[in-house]
Amino acid sequence: MPNIKNELEKWKNDSYDPALAKKPSRQKNFTTSSGSEISAIYIPDEDFDYHKKLGFPGNFPFTRGVQPSMYRSKYWTMRQYAGFGSAEDTNQRFKYLLESGTTGLSVAFDLPTQIGYDSDHQLAEGEIGKVGVPISSLKDMEVLLKDIPLDNVSTSMTINSTAAILLAFYIAVAKKSNIALSSLIGTIQNDMLKEYIARGTYIYPPDSSLRIITDIFRYCNENLPRWNTISISGYHIREAGSSAVQEIAFTLSNAIEYTKAAISSGLDINKFASRVSFFFNAHNNFFEEVAKFRAARRIWATILKTRFGATDENAMRMRFHAQTAGSTLTAQQPENNLIRVTIQALAAVLGGTQSLHTNSYDEALALPTEESVLLALRTQQIIAHETGVADTCDPLGGSYFIEKLTDEIEEKAYEYIKQVDDLGGAIEAIKAGYFQDEIARNAYEIQKDIENGDSVVVGVNKFQTTAEQKPNTLKIDNSMIARQLSRLKEVKLQRDRSRVSEALNQLDTAAQSEKNIMPYIINCVECYTTLGEISDCLRGVFGNYEER
Repeated sequence: MPNIKNELEKWKNDSYDPALAKKPSRQKNFTTSSGSEISAIYIPDEDFDYHKKLGFPGNFPFTRGVQPSMYRSKYWTMRQYAGFGSAEDTNQRFKYLLESGTTGLSVAFDLPTQIGYDSDHQLAEGEIGKVGVPISSLKDMEVLLKDIPLDNVSTSMTINSTAAILLAFYIAVAKKSNIALSSLIGTIQNDMLKEYIARGTYIYPPDSSLRIITDIFRYCNENLPRWNTISISGYHIREAGSSAVQEIAFTLSNAIEYTKAAISSGLDINKFASRVSFFFNAHNNFFEEVAKFRAARRIWATILKTRFGATDENAMRMRFHAQTAGSTLTAQQPENNLIRVTIQALAAVLGGTQSLHTNSYDEALALPTEESVLLALRTQQIIAHETGVADTCDPLGGSYFIEKLTDEIEEKAYEYIKQVDDLGGAIEAIKAGYFQDEIARNAYEIQKDIENGDSVVVGVNKFQTTAEQKPNTLKIDNSMIARQLSRLKEVKLQRDRSRVSEALNQLDTAAQSEKNIMPYIINCVECYTTLGEISDCLRGVFGNYEER
């Protein structure tokens, strides 16, 4: 049998090089977004260890997926991120999505809610309901979740600095509806470290934020056994301009920091890690994205097993949500975004995601309309039901190209993780500005390549048209804002102010001690203390963080 490497060299000399001499390569170098060189052709690796690198779906190191049967048993959860205007309007959008076939809810909160200000705060002016739903009190959450079966629907809440408060609102609604907390299914993002790295909606210093996060871990471990206590996010790191390798390396460095904190607080790694989830970006470079998801699973499983001594394979399974890349959406020729989203969603599915959000084509212009949201959801449903890609586990596994890319991404990610470890871990790396500087450098190179034409964005720097496409966009009615402010005013007038004052005093005392603050936040919420009041109480204890 001929040696394949010799055959490759012969093909190169006899076929490939002569072909290039007649028709030169269309570009000088072919690379992934992370800088890995792409060869013209890939052949089997004689040293490839199937059992070490791949194994089988549902088995360590989970390269081929976290469940033995993957989508043959159950499709991924189809979520559509939603939140705008008022709690009433978002509730109606949730119901519309559920009627249209969405299998999980995903809540977007407005900026004041994210950074701990009530809708009537002067800093909230002009931002109420613009990029998500405003939630200032338990009353808002009651309206938001009206007629939503919380014991049957999985809810994901994209919230970080005020995650403990929003979770408390959710718990309080469930209790008022006589729903057992043990039956609640969902995820709270609760990933503060990436806020300092890439997004900026932080309130407290990193160490204090980590204390709140571990309090949430411990409370949920005892009371909400089916709730994912954190969704460690690479999505926003990628949106800020990182490469695919940086996305998973920096996300996993944050995950290591959270794991160390959880263990230090007394949690069992095998129990804690089984409720950890991740949130990744599904970007444009199709094969690199598929390989990225596979590499991330393998790295995380290996870290938990070898670094933290996890013994339960369920704890080593990286379960992740994916969202298509908002940063790739263009205002120019917005209907092109339908194609981008479809390709990105397909990469996430072929990479083995457990949950998926598909962006709407008009999101570069405004919050999505019902029409565009429905098209985004239909994209997932068509991939699931019409393409056949969900009929076998890890359909691209064994591709010479995919396996080589997976190995290269893994190797480069470990190099970044070591650099973070050498700095003292994720928090020290944040304080040193390491993550921020690395992402900024990569973002600059991306933009430079677009501006000089080395990277083509269809409709932006090539294939432009003179005719403007102007789809109908969603407009936020100011009456929504008036309704929100009126409800908040009513809550503050009708509640028992002495109970509010007592609850805040108890929270203040608990925050200054080593007690878990979650029960005290829930107590505040149940007597209609507002999000802003609770955040201000904690600001008084922990202070405000200012970036270097």
